[in-house]
Amino acid sequence: MTMGRSETFVFMFVFVFVSACKGSELELLLSLKSSINDQFHTLSNWNPSTPFCKWEGISCFDSSHVSKIHLPGKNLSGKIPDSIFGFPYIQSIDLSNNQFFGEIPQNLSSLSLRNLKLSSNNLTGAAVPPPARVPSLETLDVSDNALSGELPADIGQLSRLRVLDVGGNLMTGRIPGSVTNLTALEVLTLASNQFIGEIPRNLGVMRRLRWVYLGYNNFSGGIPADLSELAALQHLDLVYNNLTGEIPASLGNLTNLEHLFLYFNKLTGGIPKPIFDLGKLVSLDLSDNFLSGEIPEMFINLGKLEVLHLFSNSFSGRIPNALSLLPNLQVLQLWSNNLTGEIPQELGKRNNLTILDLSTNNLTGKLPENLCASRRLFKLILFSNYLEGEIPADLSRCKSLQRVRLQKNRFSGDLPPEFTALPRVYFLDISENNLSGGIADRKWDMPQLQMLNLAGNKLLGSLPDDFGSERLENLDLSGNAFSGEIPETFGRLSQLVELKLGGNELSGRIPDQLSDCRKLVALDLSRNRLTEEVPTSFAAMPVLGQLDLSVNELAGTIPSNLGQIESLVQINVSHNPHLRGGLPSTAAFLAINSTSVAGTGLCGGEESTGLPPCNGSMKSRRLRWLVLGLLLAAVLAFAAAVLTMRRRSRHETKRVDSEEGSGGGEWDLQFTNTKMARSITVNDVVSSMREENLIGSGKLGLSYVGKSSVNKKRFFAKEIAAVPAKWWVQWARLCKISHPNVVSLLGMCRSEKAAVLVYEFVEGKNLSEVLGGLIWDRRIKIAVGMARALKYLHCRGVAAGDVAAARVMVDQRGEARLRLSLHSYVDQGSKGPTQTSDVFGFGLLLIELLTGKNRADDGVVEWARYCYADCHVETWVDKVMKSDVDRQNQMVETMNLALQCTAGDPGARPTAADLVKNLESIVRSSSCVSSGFNKLFSC
Repeated sequence: MTMGRSETFVFMFVFVFVSACKGSELELLLSLKSSINDQFHTLSNWNPSTPFCKWEGISCFDSSHVSKIHLPGKNLSGKIPDSIFGFPYIQSIDLSNNQFFGEIPQNLSSLSLRNLKLSSNNLTGAAVPPPARVPSLETLDVSDNALSGELPADIGQLSRLRVLDVGGNLMTGRIPGSVTNLTALEVLTLASNQFIGEIPRNLGVMRRLRWVYLGYNNFSGGIPADLSELAALQHLDLVYNNLTGEIPASLGNLTNLEHLFLYFNKLTGGIPKPIFDLGKLVSLDLSDNFLSGEIPEMFINLGKLEVLHLFSNSFSGRIPNALSLLPNLQVLQLWSNNLTGEIPQELGKRNNLTILDLSTNNLTGKLPENLCASRRLFKLILFSNYLEGEIPADLSRCKSLQRVRLQKNRFSGDLPPEFTALPRVYFLDISENNLSGGIADRKWDMPQLQMLNLAGNKLLGSLPDDFGSERLENLDLSGNAFSGEIPETFGRLSQLVELKLGGNELSGRIPDQLSDCRKLVALDLSRNRLTEEVPTSFAAMPVLGQLDLSVNELAGTIPSNLGQIESLVQINVSHNPHLRGGLPSTAAFLAINSTSVAGTGLCGGEESTGLPPCNGSMKSRRLRWLVLGLLLAAVLAFAAAVLTMRRRSRHETKRVDSEEGSGGGEWDLQFTNTKMARSITVNDVVSSMREENLIGSGKLGLSYVGKSSVNKKRFFAKEIAAVPAKWWVQWARLCKISHPNVVSLLGMCRSEKAAVLVYEFVEGKNLSEVLGGLIWDRRIKIAVGMARALKYLHCRGVAAGDVAAARVMVDQRGEARLRLSLHSYVDQGSKGPTQTSDVFGFGLLLIELLTGKNRADDGVVEWARYCYADCHVETWVDKVMKSDVDRQNQMVETMNLALQCTAGDPGARPTAADLVKNLESIVRSSSCVSSGFNKLFSC
C-alpha cells in the first residue's frame, strides 16, 4: 500500500515537528544544567551522548518529551531559571530540599504543569505564580523558604489545585476571599507566616479539604462555625494565633476528624459536649488557652484517643475516671491547671501511657499502683501538688522510666530499694517531700543517671559510696539529716558539675579526693559539722566557681593557693570560729564581703570584709606600704605623663563655640584617629541634634542620625548628660574597639552641659524590629555573631553591658552588630556589668531568638527551663520556625546553651569563648553552613 502526496506531507511535517521539539528540549535541559551549581555531580549523566529520557531525575512522555523533572534533596543551588518552565509537555517539577535562591520566575507560562514543588530552599519574593499562567496546577508546595508578600487576589483561578502549601515563609496580609473557589483543594497549609485578620467564614464550601493547617500566624476573631461543613476533614490545626471566643460546638460534626490542635490561643469557656462525638479523634490539644470548667467524663467516648493536652488552662475539679478507661491513651498532660482531688486509682491500668504530666495542680491522695502497667511509661512529672503516702512498689519496678519529677509534694516513707536500680532513669528529683530512712543500705545501679535531687527530705544515715552511674552531673542531698563522713569515693564522680551536701549532720574532714572532680563548678558543704582544715587540693579544681563552707567547725588557715583558682567568683567561709590567719590576696578573696567571713577568727583583707588587721609588726608593715605607695604614685604620674603625650599625638581636639543643639556653649570634639577628625566637625555633631534627626530615645539620652559636611557620610550621635572627666578615659579605650560584629565608637564630643558619643552609621534595623520575620538560619547566624563580639570584647577586658535585642543592629547583609551599652564604659565597679552578666544577657537573647518571647516577660528563664525539660520543641520554638523540622536538633542544643548562660550561679556559666565554640559546632552540624562561619577571631 502506498501513501498519497497529502499523507506523505503530513507524515513529514509531524516528523520534522517532533524532531525540532526534541532538539529544543535537549537544549533546554543543557541550559538548565549550566545554570545550576551541582556540588555532588548529581547531573553528571546529563550528556548529549545519552538519550535525555534516561538522565538523572528526568521522566518522559511517550519516550520523547520531558514530562517530569524530579531532583529533590540533591544539594543543588543557584537561581531557578525561566527555561525550566519552557518544556511543552512538562507536568511535574520537584526541586525541593535544595539550596536554590532568588525569586520564583513570575513570567513562567505552562499549560501542562500540574505539580510544582520548591519547598525547603532559600527562595524569596512572591510565593504563588500568576494563576492564569499555570491553569492546570494541582500541587503547589513552596513551603519553608523566605517568600513574602500576600496571596494573590485571583488565587481562586487555580480551580484544579488540590494541594496548596506556603507554610514556613514570611507572607503577610489576609486570606483572599477567592480562596473559597478552590473547591478541589484537599490540603491547605498557610502555617508559620504572618497572616492577619479573621479566618474566612465560608471555608465550609471547600468540601474536599482533608487537612487545614493555619497555625503560627496572627489570625484573630473566633473559630468559624462553618468549618463543621468540611465533612472530609481529618486534621485541623489553628495553633499559635490570637483566636478568641469559645470552641464552636459545631466542630462535633467533623466525624472524620483525627487531629484537633487549638493550643496557644485565647479561647475561653469549656469543652463543648459535641466534641466528644468525634469518635475517630487520635490527638486533642487545647493547651495554653483560657479554658475553664471541669474536664468531662464524656472522654469515655473518645476510644481512639492517644494524645491529650489540656495543660496551661484554668480547668478545675477532679481528673475524670474516664481517662483511665481509654485503651490507646499514651500521652496525658494536664499540668498547670486548678485540678483537685485524687489521681484516678485505675489510671495506667488499661492505658498505654508513655508520658504523664499532672504537675502544678492541687492534687491530693496517694499515687495509683498501676501508672506503669503499660511498661512503656518513660516520663512521669507530678511535682508541685499535695500528693502523699509512699511511692508505690509497682512504680519502683518500672524499668521504662527515664525522667521522674516528684518534688514539692508530701511523699513519705523510705525510698524503695528498687527505685535506686532503674536502668534508664537519667533525671530523678524527689526533693522537698517527707521521705525518711537511709539510702546507703541498698544497691545503687542507675547507669544513665545524670541528675539526682533528694534535697529537703528527712533522710538520714551515712551517704552511699556511689550511685551506680559514671554520668552523674548534679547531686543535691542538702537539707536532710545525713551523718558520718563524706565518702572519699565521691572523687570518682568525674562528670560532677554541682555537689550540694549542705544542711546535714556530716562530720569529719573534707576529703582531698573531691579535687578529682575536675568539672565541679559549685560545691556546697555548708551547715554541717565538718572539721579540720580546708584541703589545699581544692586549688586543683580548674572550673570551681562557687564554694560554700559556711557554718561548720573548720580550723586552721585558708590555703593560700585557693586564691589561685581563676574561676572562683563566690566563696563563703563564715561561722567557722576556729579558722585563723589572713585571707589570700587574690581572686575572689579580694571581693569577699563581710557576711562571707563573719563568725571566724580570720584577719586582714579589704576594709569591706570588716575583719581586724592581722597581728604582727604593724609599724614595719605601715612603713613598707607607705614606701610602696609613694613609689607607685611616682610610677603612675610618670605613666600618665607619657600617656598624655602619646594621646596628644593621636587625638584631634577641636573647640568651637556653638549655640546649636541642646547643649550650647563651648564643645570639645575628640577622635582616636585623624581620618575621623578630618571628616566630622563639631558643627556636624551639634547640628545633628535636631528633632527631624531624632531616631530614638532611652533612659540615658536621645539618639540622632547626622551627616558629615565633608564627605556626606552618615553617623549616629548619642546625646547624654554631662559626665565626669574620668569617664572619657574609659570611652577613649572603647574607640579602639574594631570588630565586624560591634558598632564602632568613633569619637566623643562634650560641653559643660552635655556630651555626645559619635558612632559609625549602620544601615539596618534593630533585631527587636525584625526578629519576628527571621527564619532559623538567620537567627543562628546572629547568635554566632554576638558570641564572637563578646569573645572579642572579653579578650580585651571589656564588658558589653546590656546584651539585648534592642542593642543588636542587623545590617543589610544580615550581619549582627552590637551597640555597646553606656554602662560598659562608665561603671566597672561592683554594681557594673561583668563578663558573667554579659553571658547571662546573651542567654536571654538566645531564648528570645528561639522562642520569640521578650526578655522582659515575667519568668521567661524559668519558663524556658521547664519547656526544655518537659515539652516537645514545637511547644516552645517561635512560630516562624515551626516547620524547620530538620533544624530542631540545633534549636534544642541552642536552648541547652541558653540555659547554661542563665544559670543562677555566675560561676556555672560558660565563657564567651565557650559560646563561640559551642555555637559554631551547632552550626557545623547543618549542611548549609556558609564558609563565613568558619572564620574565628582570637584573643
